[in-house]
Amino acid sequence: MIYRLDELSENSINPVTGREYDGSWIILILTDSRDYRYMCGGNNGCAYTIKLSKALCGDWRMSVGDFIGFNTAREKNMILVMTEDELKSAERGYSGHSFNEPELRRGEPTVLVHSTTKDGWRSIERDGMLKSWNRLKYENKISEEEPIGSKLGDPPDFRDYIMFGGGATGEIVVNSKQSGKIVMDDSAEYVTGARLYFDADKMARDGLLIRDGCHIKAEGALPLEPYMIWAATWESVGLEGEISTPKIFSSYADRRFTDLTGIVI
Repeated sequence: MIYRLDELSENSINPVTGREYDGSWIILILTDSRDYRYMCGGNNGCAYTIKLSKALCGDWRMSVGDFIGFNTAREKNMILVMTEDELKSAERGYSGHSFNEPELRRGEPTVLVHSTTKDGWRSIERDGMLKSWNRLKYENKISEEEPIGSKLGDPPDFRDYIMFGGGATGEIVVNSKQSGKIVMDDSAEYVTGARLYFDADKMARDGLLIRDGCHIKAEGALPLEPYMIWAATWESVGLEGEISTPKIFSSYADRRFTDLTGIVI
């Protein structure tokens, strides 16, 4: 179900039901902030919330449409915090599109990046594919009780997906996983793993690319062949050792990828 509100107080009480939120609820808030394009998480016991800035996200209508389409397919209850005119504008702008449409849109990245630990990369190489946290847990290939993203408030169903990101974001996740806590400092030292580059166009054409309104991801598992273009490790990018920082490793890797392929990340 979809519920539209003009405003929302971020606390544990659901304004639709008058009770505390359960896991079936997710929220999208449209803002005019210039501090972020997207901001995700849960505050004060509120359901998982995506904040989307109209000011900095030119394709906000597509994000709203993807959010609605993706969560409708998963039978989620949605609260949309925006005006009625904004919702109608998003619906018009999204006409003819879907969250898993089999082609890249203008402005979408042609290359997607997934970062993993050193041990994770060994396992990925052996399997010949990326796997979601839930898939790895089912196969008894990980011992952790929950992924590091749970500390950021990620809902349990995120564990069904393989996430992609750009810049130092993925390396920050790897560092946080190693540290057992969220470490947002991109200059903090960590043990580098592998930074994997994937062909987003091939993924989209084969129906493997999913958009949820904030993230681009794949469900369940993703074969390395034919989608992975290159794997960056500290040796292949020219670092002196495996200890680096998210900022340095990601920038070295992206530059080396561009040198090899001519594709600017």
